[in-house]
Amino acid sequence: MTLKRLAAAVALTAGAMSGMAQAETVLKLQTSTQSGAFEYTYIAEEWGERLKAMSGGELSIEFFPINAIVDRKETPEAVMAGVLSGDLTAVSYFAGRDPAFAILGDLIAGYDSVDQVQTFCRHGGGRDALQALWDATLPDAVHVVGCAASAKEALVAKAEINGVADLEGIKIRSPSGLAATVFQKAGAAPVSMSLSDVFTALEKGVIDAADASAYINNSTSGFHQIAKNPLYPGIHSMAVRQFTINKGVWESLTPAQQSTLEIWFYATYDDVRRQLDLQDRAQVSKDVASGEINVIDWPQEERDKFRAIAVEAWEETADKSPAARAALEAHYTYMRTIGLLK
Repeated sequence: MTLKRLAAAVALTAGAMSGMAQAETVLKLQTSTQSGAFEYTYIAEEWGERLKAMSGGELSIEFFPINAIVDRKETPEAVMAGVLSGDLTAVSYFAGRDPAFAILGDLIAGYDSVDQVQTFCRHGGGRDALQALWDATLPDAVHVVGCAASAKEALVAKAEINGVADLEGIKIRSPSGLAATVFQKAGAAPVSMSLSDVFTALEKGVIDAADASAYINNSTSGFHQIAKNPLYPGIHSMAVRQFTINKGVWESLTPAQQSTLEIWFYATYDDVRRQLDLQDRAQVSKDVASGEINVIDWPQEERDKFRAIAVEAWEETADKSPAARAALEAHYTYMRTIGLLK
């Protein structure tokens, strides 16, 4: 074989081996959802296969449920160390590192729809703000592919809460931190407890309401059997997920693969949030028709009042660190653009 032919054969073999290596690129991601949850199952089964197709078989993802590999609050270190390729998890889990994560993870009462949060993340500066925050927290560790919300949480309630004034004295299960501060400023009495204790607490009258999950999840959990005055659409929470990849792994991907992952992520959450919305609406229609559940929808005037109260809590949180202030300013810029704040 001539030297020229040998060089060509080596190049051809190298190209084939490169293609094989790309086909074997498996990204190990830990998520923030339980293995049986709709979000986890739907993404793993529906969109895991689509990533393979979108990348021509070069990329695939192995999903792990919450706490499967490491504690939910330790995924960034696991990603940095290469134990995980990345995470697909709740940003608010990291609020203990800097209050900026609370502001970017769930700006309580900030937005009226999941679409608004999605636009903030993708086009309104949210992803860039989150990347800057991780660069300051764990330099050169992770690349933020994107961020998104999956659903607007409804509010579980035994009492009729038709507006801000009705929150006065309501004992409400709420996570500590920004959410609890907002409810407290609105006159409610936040109570911290595990989600697994909510049903019994409602049943025994320990609490009157609960910050729990999306309407369909609250329904299937049985909360509406006891708390028959749910607020829908909700007034408070839209938890944001982050999709991060180990920076070294990200830089090893081709530009086409990087673009594919970004497009895949946003397409996935566009689909997931619409699927959840359809399930929520179907269950609400069923409950209203039954006459047994009093579904309460706050008028925009009351939602605006609640947001005004929440602003005080946002400001207090933002004053706790320069990063938190920068995160809130990113929200403010976008919110003014779409008319949520003046």
